[in-house]
Amino acid sequence: MKISLCMIVKDEAEVLARCLESARPLADEIVIVDTGSTDGTREIAESYADVLRDFVWRDDFAAARNYAFSLASGDYLMWLDADDVLPQAESGQIAALRELLVRESPDMVFCPYEAGGLVYYRERFLRHGVGFSWVGRVHECIVPRGKIIKCGLRVVHLPPPKPYSARNLEIYRKWEREEKLSGRDLFYYGRELYYHGHTQEAARKLEEMLAGEGWYVNKIEACKVLAECYLREDRPQRAREALLLSFVYGAPRASVLCRLGSLDMEKGDLRGAVFWYRAALLAEDHAPEGDFELPACRSLTPLLQLVVCHWRLGERAEALACHKKTEELAPAHPSVVYNHKFFAAQTSSDSASP
Repeated sequence: MKISLCMIVKDEAEVLARCLESARPLADEIVIVDTGSTDGTREIAESYADVLRDFVWRDDFAAARNYAFSLASGDYLMWLDADDVLPQAESGQIAALRELLVRESPDMVFCPYEAGGLVYYRERFLRHGVGFSWVGRVHECIVPRGKIIKCGLRVVHLPPPKPYSARNLEIYRKWEREEKLSGRDLFYYGRELYYHGHTQEAARKLEEMLAGEGWYVNKIEACKVLAECYLREDRPQRAREALLLSFVYGAPRASVLCRLGSLDMEKGDLRGAVFWYRAALLAEDHAPEGDFELPACRSLTPLLQLVVCHWRLGERAEALACHKKTEELAPAHPSVVYNHKFFAAQTSSDSASP
């Protein structure tokens, strides 16, 4: 059973070797497609790749990835970006993964992807020869079908520091002029517009997406980004409505509940904030569904805010109890350290009181 790693690269000399070193124990074949590097990326690729080809860039990530797939000969095709790594500590899972592929013969394997604190699952291994292809000029994906399984082999995104590029936004603007965008593409387009400060235009795209067809996870995410658009325009009530709308599309997400809690805190409704933060602690992990969720939103974040809320409400025992839980979770976190000193000072003051 052969695994082919398929990558597209451009000007990734700073990180490419790191990625390939981490993936080499897993990949039986390495296929690299260069889309126009000028920084030494190709020289690094030559020392690792079994197949190395050029691809004339045409503002279409799916086209480049499909070309890379077409060059592979493995039974399963795996993909990585150059600024991804497979943590060395998990190399022991490689044998288990191979056994899983042989035993289960899946069409697709989804693996956890950690990026910027977020954890979500992405299609990572695809059976070769059954017609899988990438779609989407930006934020490309492979539409799930067939026998799908999940495994615990993590991929971690570790990009080098660099300015946020307008490349994706420019592709979306061009794409929109040429054809009607799908609901998924409208979501990512709206998000790009938001990241680049085009708040009103972003809100219009996200509202259009929510009014049409789309995957429920993308709709939930669209509600979250739309809420941030409204907050930029100082419209907290509309932001609240956007967050609550996400409940129409699926179970309440912890990040949504935490944001509702923060809105209540900002307007002085501490009881309301306590309700939302307590609910966040009970929220399920929806990362396996494809959600972009911060794990801390189900634990540390609401607990830290509950410390503040309960203290301001005069509920000192509840505040201290929440603080103790944060110390168990993240004793070195700056806010936890600060609160430890705060409660220690309160105890000393109480002891000294007549």
